[in-house]
Amino acid sequence: MNRNQLETLARRLLAGEVSLEEFLGEAIHRGIADLGDAQIDLDRSRRCGFPEVIFAEGKTTTTMVKIVETLLRNGADVLATRVSEEQAAGLLEKYPAARYNAVGRTFRIPGGEGREERGEGRGYEGCQGKVTIVTAGTSDLPVAEEARETALWTGAAVTLIQDVGVAGPHRLTANLPLLAESDAVVVVAGMEGALPSVVGGHVACPVIAVPTSVGYGASFGGIAALLGMLNSCASNVTVVNIDAGFKGGYVAGLIAKNVAKQKQLH
Repeated sequence: MNRNQLETLARRLLAGEVSLEEFLGEAIHRGIADLGDAQIDLDRSRRCGFPEVIFAEGKTTTTMVKIVETLLRNGADVLATRVSEEQAAGLLEKYPAARYNAVGRTFRIPGGEGREERGEGRGYEGCQGKVTIVTAGTSDLPVAEEARETALWTGAAVTLIQDVGVAGPHRLTANLPLLAESDAVVVVAGMEGALPSVVGGHVACPVIAVPTSVGYGASFGGIAALLGMLNSCASNVTVVNIDAGFKGGYVAGLIAKNVAKQKQLH
């Protein structure tokens, strides 16, 4: 449990919102909140850089609300992925100021008091590094939106470049200046998955390749793109799982955060 979480818990104890036993239980168990149907890791920010993320599939809206309440109460920025429209409707009723991305199926709420949305349309100032999301085609947008919302949640400044696949390479060339400014680039592509290798040959930063299940029969639901990306000859390309926009955005955000930290030190 970090200092902010402990201070928040102590204030709730003084206000009579939690008992002494509950206070000691949360403090002793190193930030594990036992909700009965979920165990929430409140110490993850200190260990891993970002709070725990909610994977919404299979969870009831009631469970989701309990988890969101716990995270907010402990000052965490909330991110939930694979959120259905039904879940989102229930959550937005309770948290009307939250952001639901219906394309990417993500749900976000800033946690601490006075926190504002960063990283989109607000320039670089106040953000933790810069991430660029690139899609090969518009059919890859749901996965790219999941990556974009995740990277925004990490505090990065995020730019989305759509529909610049290898079928029209001049479209990518026109956007190279944006890519050159990035601390990390996420490339989302289906079909044969060639775009990450092309991008990797143009930038001096890590490229996180996200294969999608977009494609015809021989793409085997994204396996062809996955194998193509794993066999990339571009040395700066690394690969996450099929349709794993969250993982791509998370890794990119973590890289950008660490780059920003190093820049501040120098």
